Amino acid sequence: MSTTTRAAVPAPALRPWASLAWLHTRYQFLETVRVPLAVIGNMLFPGLALLFFVVPQGAIMADPLASTAAIAQLGTFAIMSACMFTHGAGVAEDRAQPFDTFVRTLPARPGPRLAGRVLNGLLWAYLALVPLVLIGVLLTSATLTPARALGAVAMVAGVAVPFTLLGMAIGFSMSTKAALAVTQCVLFPLAFAGGVFMPPEVFPGWLDAISQALPSRAARDLIVQVTTGVEGSPAALPVLLAWTAVLAALAVAAVRSDEGRRFR
Repeated sequence: MSTTTRAAVPAPALRPWASLAWLHTRYQFLETVRVPLAVIGNMLFPGLALLFFVVPQGAIMADPLASTAAIAQLGTFAIMSACMFTHGAGVAEDRAQPFDTFVRTLPARPGPRLAGRVLNGLLWAYLALVPLVLIGVLLTSATLTPARALGAVAMVAGVAVPFTLLGMAIGFSMSTKAALAVTQCVLFPLAFAGGVFMPPEVFPGWLDAISQALPSRAARDLIVQVTTGVEGSPAALPVLLAWTAVLAALAVAAVRSDEGRRFR
């Protein structure tokens, strides 16, 4: 009578992929929560911008359509900021820690770890919208139908993708100090030129032409269209998809380059 001996399988390999991804997500979320200043900055800045720069403008706040569009614009900035700082400065900071090197030597593949980063950034993007929604409900005349509200919730995930990839490209290719500076230098010009802080209707012609080729403008137009029902630029979706493809290539190159530098 013969018996079959099974080779020992490392414990991490027995866990489902989704379980590992959730474990990384929870760990990275808790790491962020332990730094209250990071949480406050991520969640309050867009809300404060709405409170101090938009709410005092009575003409805008009295118009439900204009109020909704203004909140949608700042919501776009909240998504951009959460994704780029989480995956830009955050990834670079994690790479500088000895624990990150230890995690990368474990037998589990890098897929769950990267998925955890993406889910963590997406979670913070949703949380950053909470103050905006509360201020909008309490202090403005903005309105959303249930269908548009569901569309906006789904759109957040779609809009977050290119800025997550941009953040990863920065975070995996630079040191902590450089990544923080580059993230700030990229985020705010993209936000201003994308019509996130002021409506693109007030842009001069040359700036409007440049703006329509940017991922921030495409994201802004799509979110405003979903939340208000006002028809946006027909080029918005193709521009966002094109930037997603370009930034995906950059992010993959940055991840592979980082692995080659540290483990060759």
